[in-house]
Amino acid sequence: MRRAPAILVLEDGRSFRGEAYGSVGETVGEAVFSTGMTGYQETLTDPSYHRQIVAMTSPHIGNTGVNTEDNESSRIWVAGFVVREPSVVASNWRSERSLEDELAAEGIVGICGIDTRALTRHLRERGAMRAGISSRTTDVPALLERVLASPSMSGANLVDEVTTPVAYTVEPEGPARFTVAAIDLGIKRNTPRRMAERGIRTHVLPASSTVDDILGVGPDAVFLSNGPGDPATADHQVAVTRELLARRVPLFGICFGNQVLGRALGLSTYKLKYGHRGINQPVRDNETGRVEVTAHNHGFAIDAPVEGRFDTEFGPAEVSHVCLNDDVVEGLRCLDVPAFSVQYHPEAAAGPHDADYLFDRLTELMGANSNA
Repeated sequence: MRRAPAILVLEDGRSFRGEAYGSVGETVGEAVFSTGMTGYQETLTDPSYHRQIVAMTSPHIGNTGVNTEDNESSRIWVAGFVVREPSVVASNWRSERSLEDELAAEGIVGICGIDTRALTRHLRERGAMRAGISSRTTDVPALLERVLASPSMSGANLVDEVTTPVAYTVEPEGPARFTVAAIDLGIKRNTPRRMAERGIRTHVLPASSTVDDILGVGPDAVFLSNGPGDPATADHQVAVTRELLARRVPLFGICFGNQVLGRALGLSTYKLKYGHRGINQPVRDNETGRVEVTAHNHGFAIDAPVEGRFDTEFGPAEVSHVCLNDDVVEGLRCLDVPAFSVQYHPEAAAGPHDADYLFDRLTELMGANSNA
């Protein structure tokens, strides 16, 4: 297959030359890497990757093609895609089309044939940074100028760009046991599916929803979803969460939702050097001591004491989960109000499923609250 030449340029001036992959064009975004050996389709369609150029550390991508069923949303959200060696054949009984055809159809600019190991090592040493991919030009200084003019992920308010414009409902499998109001900050389709398996009717609501909007669906609990951007910009969602905590409404958050809960408790957030992305991140549950292999996609984290309890306006709280790679806070639990959260993805469709039990904790929380 004959491909157009392409370049990848990082904001610190480092550049890579390769070939066009997907759509021919030009794009800018934050360069990050994902360490998963599989799950590329779920990664591409996860709204949490909005405005990011994702480099896959696994060298061979596209082996199983793509299908409609495994998409986590209605479109591909990544700003660009970087692979070392694209598969020339999509071989899987569920495959409907090739990955490259899907990227081209959705206008996603990518690059292949570069040393993704060198790129990953560079990002690990220097940190995630702005980058650009172009298969329209091979002029590195010109692309670098456009990269430096692009917005940073710090301070980026992206929730409004990915949330649902209108509310919708996902019905439970079998009789409805509970009702959850899910605030869509960039929700993945598999989250309501996990709830439906447990008899939960999920009302997915826009990120701009008010407390009255949320309580209007009669929820047994409120779910704060994953999503992209800087949690320091989520002032509306934090204010809503604080009011829900004051009313003792049960809360469960993941990823961006964990950061929103943390801010509502009075904690601050900060940007990680290169973030956690992939399906192989070890996390310890501090309550059980169990180590789980988990799926991550976050470039920001909560600043909280890893050991012991800390005081909040809503009573004491504690860190419930910790990443064993770097001691980053991966979960929070309130002790006087019914609220907990994790920074990773227990709903991971591509796996692993070690943390799937957290949806059972949600049902237990709702059951205990209804009997209180």
